[in-house]
Amino acid sequence: MPAPHDRSPFPSLLVIEDDDTIGRHLDTGLRAHGYATTWCRTGNGGLQAARAAPPDIILLDLGLPDAEGVDIARELRSRHPDLVLVILTARNEEIDIIAGLDAGADDYLVKPFALSVLVARLRAHLRRLPPGHDDQETAYHVGPLVVDTRARTCLLGGEEVALRPKEFDLLAVLAQHAGTAVSREDLMARVWDENWFGPTKVLDVTLASLRRRLARTAAQAVPPTDPPGISTLRGFGYRLEPDHG
Repeated sequence: MPAPHDRSPFPSLLVIEDDDTIGRHLDTGLRAHGYATTWCRTGNGGLQAARAAPPDIILLDLGLPDAEGVDIARELRSRHPDLVLVILTARNEEIDIIAGLDAGADDYLVKPFALSVLVARLRAHLRRLPPGHDDQETAYHVGPLVVDTRARTCLLGGEEVALRPKEFDLLAVLAQHAGTAVSREDLMARVWDENWFGPTKVLDVTLASLRRRLARTAAQAVPPTDPPGISTLRGFGYRLEPDHG
């Protein structure tokens, strides 16, 4: 799929939603906003549609008739690591939201929601650029960690770390400011959007997943190394420690 700054003016979007009223509303409304929309009513149908023509964005309902939405999210993310995956759910319990984000979703909206809010969220995801794209320096070295924002690669102890787009963007901001505290507000503005709507739990879930991936890669490096430390600054934000371990 194209890089974010080279996207087609008509992004392709797959809606996986079994409710006729909501599905029709999304299909019609998003087409009116310039999205090339396909609508599937089942999880397995959505998987087949995404396999046949990988879209730029998938809107996924968690309450599907033939499969658990979190399982579908996990499979979609494993097959299509670079697409934007947004969960739509009537479940507003934090544990359900965390499960969806942990399965690979970039974002979530709790039903009912306004189409204008969804469109704003999608616009923010589509216009994301690698952090530091306008800086002279594009590669940041923090101990055994190397984050190259131009190539969008991350190496730890010589091993490449497989990161999702938001995980990479988050690490790039922290690496650019290694040793400095970065507030939650600044991270949300730079990694998601300066006009972010709603809660910031997505930041905590993405950070937790990033830590796990770094720890796993550090253990696989030859010789094994220590993952970089990312300190949680309660009530403020996070800091990537210049001395790893």
